[in-house]
Amino acid sequence: MKEAHTETLWFCLVAIMIAGYAVLDGFDLGAGIVHLFVARSDAERRSVLASVGPVWDGNEVWLVAGGGVLFFAFPPVYASGFQGFYLPLIIVLWLLILRGIAIEFRNKVSSLVWSPLWDVVFAGASAMLAIFFGAAIGNVVRGVPLDRSGFFFLPLWANLRLMPAAGILDWFTIIVALGSLSALTVHGALWVAMKTAGAVVARARKAADAAWWAVLVITVLLVIIVPLVQPHLGHRFADAPWGFVFPLAAATGMFGMKLFNGAGRATGAFLASCMYIVGMLTSAAFGLYPYLLPSSTDTAAGLTVYTSAAATYGLIVGLYWFIPGMALVTIYFVFVYRRMV
Repeated sequence: MKEAHTETLWFCLVAIMIAGYAVLDGFDLGAGIVHLFVARSDAERRSVLASVGPVWDGNEVWLVAGGGVLFFAFPPVYASGFQGFYLPLIIVLWLLILRGIAIEFRNKVSSLVWSPLWDVVFAGASAMLAIFFGAAIGNVVRGVPLDRSGFFFLPLWANLRLMPAAGILDWFTIIVALGSLSALTVHGALWVAMKTAGAVVARARKAADAAWWAVLVITVLLVIIVPLVQPHLGHRFADAPWGFVFPLAAATGMFGMKLFNGAGRATGAFLASCMYIVGMLTSAAFGLYPYLLPSSTDTAAGLTVYTSAAATYGLIVGLYWFIPGMALVTIYFVFVYRRMV
């Protein structure tokens, strides 16, 4: 296998792992976001939690697995990203912990205060995770002030402007974060509509329909502004027009959500939501290639699949372990989703 092809293959595998995490953990994040609104009684909230109960912790493993694949295949990207995004990563870790505690602790004490408290924590942590993950994607697309030593630092926010003193949160990354929040709200609401019954289904469908309009507006806005913020992305699609298949998949999924949800076909609407999320993330990955972490201050300092990949021999050997390992994981997830959800 040629060296360039091996590096590109691992780039694709990293993108697939991230997209898989977004789809799988995305719906239980979304279920957390909407459960205070679609479930009115304790029994209804239990039914929403039960819909994600057997899989939420397994879904989060994909985040760890994605980080592991990034560390194995592109260690400089892992090192630069983790030291540059140290503060938001610690916040994400605490939010994941709070979510897990909320799910596990909610039913341990019978009290008028205990369960509602953890319901609010679950919803708040889920919403904040959706926002932080969206902001992270926005930072990668925009680029970070990476120097040639691989170092960068970003404050949580500066003056909300893109350049030259951008923070983790600026007007662009906030728009991407709101897009992530709205997309995962729809995704979770459609999952709840598919996996619950009674009045919860009607409320979940209504919530998905309302949030869909935010998804539409923000998606159109991003299509306009992303090539301006990151010109490389526009040039990439111009040089390889076949890549428009990814945005086309996202557009198909977006309108499929609306049509299927309106027709009361919950499974079709949820699968369309999966297509939208995968289409958006693969569009970003295709547009950024060969960059994994672009530099906003020095183009030559950006980390690419060629400058940050591990040794070719190690990447090839890693494939021999990755392929059967992922086959086993896939079999496990198919079994869990077919038998326990």
